[in-house]
Amino acid sequence: QVQLLESGGGSVQTGGSLRLSCVASGDTYGSFCMGWFRQSPGKEREDVARIASDGSATYAEAIKGRFTASRDNAKNTLYLQMNNLKPEDTAMYYCAAVESGGRCYTVPGGVKFEFNYWGQGTQVTVSS
Repeated sequence: QVQLLESGGGSVQTGGSLRLSCVASGDTYGSFCMGWFRQSPGKEREDVARIASDGSATYAEAIKGRFTASRDNAKNTLYLQMNNLKPEDTAMYYCAAVESGGRCYTVPGGVKFEFNYWGQGTQVTVSS
């Protein structure tokens, strides 16, 4: 199984920034679509961002323009730069992976591949 480990969470005030990291095990990271998800108590899991092996990324509307996903395939590492954080961003953040040949969609703008590897999460708390 692929192992994913998130880090970088913490507590910040409104308007602050954090950078999350996710390190993946294995030698096939370059063939993975990677994603970030979040979940807070009483709410459903939310898709935050996903990024293909070539670095192309898509984002949820709620965070578009504030968060940036990136990846370093040589280091098997995924990042999420979070700027201008808001209290509603408070959640447990998870990284995820699927071995899809590197794509995140069956075709551009099409059906999303489902993730089957998940990290344990890192907590982000934003105070007002």
